[in-house]
Amino acid sequence: MDLKSLIRDIPDFPKKGIVFRDITTLLNNPQGLRQTIDSLTLKCQENNFFPDYVVGMESRGFIFAPPLAYNLKAGFVPVRKPGKLPAPVHTIKYELEYGTDKLEIHQDAVVKGSKVLIVDDVIATGGTARATSYLLDSLGCELVGFAFVVELKALEGRSRLPNVPIVSLVEYQ
Repeated sequence: MDLKSLIRDIPDFPKKGIVFRDITTLLNNPQGLRQTIDSLTLKCQENNFFPDYVVGMESRGFIFAPPLAYNLKAGFVPVRKPGKLPAPVHTIKYELEYGTDKLEIHQDAVVKGSKVLIVDDVIATGGTARATSYLLDSLGCELVGFAFVVELKALEGRSRLPNVPIVSLVEYQ
């Protein structure tokens, strides 16, 4: 099955000139969803991504990271926007194209020295993924790689990430 054919293009969203790649049409297709998780799992195994934790970034990373963690026999850790986690957190502030933002992780979410895999639905400019990797590095984790469903190659997000293996299933130029 061609996963790209299950992703809907929405022109001029969220603003004129942008083509939004809508994965909800992939998610509601049972075979497409299964193939996405199975393909991510296979690519991670082929790249020797055997993490202790699969880290999913808010919010669509939460869709793919838990089943991937299950398949890789790892734990799942959410990285969230500020104020969403109930226990004490570590925070990182990072630059965006249009300002700054913050990400948080529970202080007891990972063990120093653990291996982590960062997962999200899309890599565009790479800012959030890079910030997540810096946050995990500051906690003493070893980043084994990144996994994305969609990669928007023209935005060159891959070039902004640490030098570890990166896998993606669907690419747009």
